[in-house]
Amino acid sequence: MPIRTASARWQGNLTEGSGTIRTGKGGLEGNYSFKSRFEEGEGTNPEELIGAAHAGCFSMAFSKALADAGTTPTSVETTAKVHLDKTDAGMTVTRIELDTVGAVPGIDEAQFAKLAEAAKQNCPISRLLSPGAEITLTARLTS
Repeated sequence: MPIRTASARWQGNLTEGSGTIRTGKGGLEGNYSFKSRFEEGEGTNPEELIGAAHAGCFSMAFSKALADAGTTPTSVETTAKVHLDKTDAGMTVTRIELDTVGAVPGIDEAQFAKLAEAAKQNCPISRLLSPGAEITLTARLTS
């Protein structure tokens, strides 16, 4: 398997400085700052990128699980809300809320929920993050 890379460059001090985050192949690039991370400033931040990675990984894992069960999805759309909280140890990602909606012909709610939960447990990004952060899942089946 290939090794994936990303890079970041930061200039200046913590509160007044700024930086750029870039994926290795250039697919994503964004500016970030103290304000975009800890306030509501423009730009991205590491937590949004973790959320994007988790939503993407989960959507792919869930699509595979559905197809393996004989119900190939028309679509799976996932949002990840990453909670960055101040703890005794410092700023910490404490919780990630996955919210997924799937258009999957020929499946019932119970099977959909079961496969969604299995995908949450088995996606590589969930496995990476779950020892330190609580991961919750809301899964809705749409027609």
